[in-house]
Amino acid sequence: MTETSLLHLLWLASPALPVGGFSYSEGLEAAIEAGVVHDETTAGIWLLNQLELVQARAELPVAAAAHYATLSLDAARLVELNDWVLLSRETAESLQQTQQMGRSLLVWMQGLMPEAEVLSLLQALTPAPAWPVVMGAATASRGAALEPALQAIAFGWAENLVQAAVRCVPLGQTAGQRLLARLVEAIPAAVAQALSVPEPLAFAPLLGVHGARHETQYSRLFRS
Repeated sequence: MTETSLLHLLWLASPALPVGGFSYSEGLEAAIEAGVVHDETTAGIWLLNQLELVQARAELPVAAAAHYATLSLDAARLVELNDWVLLSRETAESLQQTQQMGRSLLVWMQGLMPEAEVLSLLQALTPAPAWPVVMGAATASRGAALEPALQAIAFGWAENLVQAAVRCVPLGQTAGQRLLARLVEAIPAAVAQALSVPEPLAFAPLLGVHGARHETQYSRLFRS
């Protein structure tokens, strides 16, 4: 990777990227409401489980496959990946999240990367481009190597979810940094797992249950 591509990768991984990731807790808020998550220890268990069971087995493998497909401009593979993501979402809120964030990142790419050859292929994805597909394509278009790209994607996810835990459990900032440190330590293994799986796998039933409960939760800070 060049210095420029590294800087662009840090940019893509930043929670400040205007795609709305900060507004989603991905089931964490419902787990807090149910008492499953109530302190730093239980928040760590929840987030590490989600890293292993969702990010490493589904989101990151999709991003990796989209990265490959972007380099070869494989439109059929991008469609296949996008359809899989949309069909594998178990709740209305999780489907809304991947579509909204995917659309927002695509708009960002159109404004900041109008020369990217993959743009027309992403624009053709219906009914909307999914977040991990667009993210994988964006990292490839920025010249990022695959492994650091996945590490950056995982870190961006971890930082967003830790901040959700800090606000919602609630936790102090130091506790949040301890949580983030645990996730950072686990990310390399999650990326290695993502690179080794033959196909993405979506199976996290407890997350689906809490995600569904969140849709009717009375008091909410987050959109999922």
